[in-house]
Amino acid sequence: MKVRRIRAPNPGLFTGTGTNTWVASSGESAVIVDPGPAIASHLNSIKATLTGLRPIAVLVTHCHPDHSTSANELADELGVPVMAGRPGPGLQPHETLYDGQSIQVGDAVIDAIYTPGHTPDHFCFRTEASLFSGDHLIAGPTVITEHMANYLDSLRKVQGIGITRLLPGHGPIMRNAKEVIRQSIDHREERERQIVAAIEGGATWIGEIVEHVYSDIDSAFYGMAARAVGAHLRKLTDEGRVILPRGSDDWIAPVALVGPPTPGKGTRRKVVGD
Repeated sequence: MKVRRIRAPNPGLFTGTGTNTWVASSGESAVIVDPGPAIASHLNSIKATLTGLRPIAVLVTHCHPDHSTSANELADELGVPVMAGRPGPGLQPHETLYDGQSIQVGDAVIDAIYTPGHTPDHFCFRTEASLFSGDHLIAGPTVITEHMANYLDSLRKVQGIGITRLLPGHGPIMRNAKEVIRQSIDHREERERQIVAAIEGGATWIGEIVEHVYSDIDSAFYGMAARAVGAHLRKLTDEGRVILPRGSDDWIAPVALVGPPTPGKGTRRKVVGD
């Protein structure tokens, strides 16, 4: 399968150098993966890339606006369906994807793989040993995760399907897929250990955990860090290891371990701002 990338002109804190749109083709047939934001110049670039090809569908990994808001406009113009996990802001799928769904593109097959975690509706798309990974795995910053348990399950799910190349929603192609996935799992598991250690050391609210675990980053990014800590804490709460008021994951949300701290770790640690 031939793959071409068109980068949207929407650089920013969450999008890096811009959202990647992918045109994947086999023979004359093609699909567009993540058409991106509704920017006229970007849509024109996608259509120019389709010259000589017969598009059959627009595929959307998830409903975040930087990946999906041009999907319906482009699909209507091309006369093809939008296929996605659910509706979203500016997104109305014609077909709802399901896990394991196969999409025939010329002589090639693209398989939809349900990978919730970054969002509840996230799908990746596999073709042979390549994976269109959306925001499940990206080159650059750590993925913002809404549900950590689901995200780890989804990482392990794609870890076992034999892919070698990642075609992410942001950043360059990654040709070391196995290493990237393993490092992503290891990073999340290490963060969880650091969060638990911070609570055992005396941190009693999310802001203290952030200041302890993320003391090496600029405080301008503490809001993003608090969201990451909140996702970990919800996982730990569901596992019965932490007490966190349901629905509370803001800076001042109180948190406590269930049961006594690990022996030798009961002394409060100094955090930034003390």
